Amino acid sequence: MRILRAADYRVMPWKNGGGTTTEIAVSPAGAGLDDFDWRVSMARVEGSGPFSQFAGIDRTLAILEGEGIVLDIAGRPPTSVNRTTALFSFPADVPTAAKLVGGPITDLNVMTHRGRTTHSVERLVVSAPVEIRTEPGTTLILCLDGEVVIAAAEPARLGPFDTLLVERAAVTLPIQPSLLAQPTHDTTLFVIRIGGIRGND
Repeated sequence: MRILRAADYRVMPWKNGGGTTTEIAVSPAGAGLDDFDWRVSMARVEGSGPFSQFAGIDRTLAILEGEGIVLDIAGRPPTSVNRTTALFSFPADVPTAAKLVGGPITDLNVMTHRGRTTHSVERLVVSAPVEIRTEPGTTLILCLDGEVVIAAAEPARLGPFDTLLVERAAVTLPIQPSLLAQPTHDTTLFVIRIGGIRGND
């Protein structure tokens, strides 16, 4: 179990060069945009336009900041995604364009290599202690706002955009929102679970 601090994330250009992405974690470590098994990142989208395509990749998108976007995916009707809608999953190798609804956004992207790994993403809005169950494989808990305390053998704090990464362990983590950091608002967490296929954990 380790904490990934927002200040240490790697910032790089989009695959199509249209903006920048902030990489939270990737496997294998140091993998590039064409050879990862899984990748979790945030992107700042300043204008409408095409999404980067990733061959053989499945993708889930969530809006972290801003009013939202309308996704136009080949073969599907346009879909509106904002901070309150369900998280949206789609194949990343299908032509996709996005139209901003009301200005720039920041989104969360979880991508896994089809046939090697799978993923699920859960958004939790918490105002009281909660228990989160991790799974064998890899679990990441991203704190969007406020601050939470993880009650483990060595208690740890997550601030805005910090991430807890737990590998190869199925455990229950008691998590306590810090009322001192955000006394009048709920805290939003994203729980990302990544599993392997055919022995790939």
